[in-house]
Amino acid sequence: PPRPVLYCIGAASIGGFVELSYGSSFVSSYGSQLTAITPAILIGTGFWTLAHGFKVGKARTKYAELAKKDGEKDVDERFMLPNLYAQGTSKHVRAFNCVQRSHQHIFETFTTAVVGGLAGAVTLPICSSISTLMYAVGRYYLSKGYAECEGDASKRYKSPIAMFTWFGFLGNVALGMTSCALIISGKKTWR
Repeated sequence: PPRPVLYCIGAASIGGFVELSYGSSFVSSYGSQLTAITPAILIGTGFWTLAHGFKVGKARTKYAELAKKDGEKDVDERFMLPNLYAQGTSKHVRAFNCVQRSHQHIFETFTTAVVGGLAGAVTLPICSSISTLMYAVGRYYLSKGYAECEGDASKRYKSPIAMFTWFGFLGNVALGMTSCALIISGKKTWR
């Protein structure tokens, strides 16, 4: 596996071990409050995703108007709904498609990040909230990089924080699977 995968699984394993071994008194005192952090972050990320979708609508209009101004043909047919992505290869099409991709890309990981984060929060609330926060912050910067790259998708990682998307995502997967294994095996949870 690539190094980031190993780093994420290693960090989640170490964090989970420390939380299970040394955090039990802290977590037993504040368990319900700690467990609520992960869903709160995910709900906020969901609302941000909705707001980010409105940027796609504005970009669709903006780049269609620029394409018309530059004399491109069949602009409405190529840019407007029901087309998810604009058709063609002009600079305006590429720029709009990157904005669209910035939103569409969220849905490729969001469901798994949510399920992993929520499952992890049951037995590992501290690690899961940290991992979920990494995902949310990284997701913001990755989507921002995509939306602002003006058609050059290679610039989507212009902020190094954008990589946190993947660290948080893989962390949530590892923590969610660990939490499920602990529950299935009958290990005690803090709830």
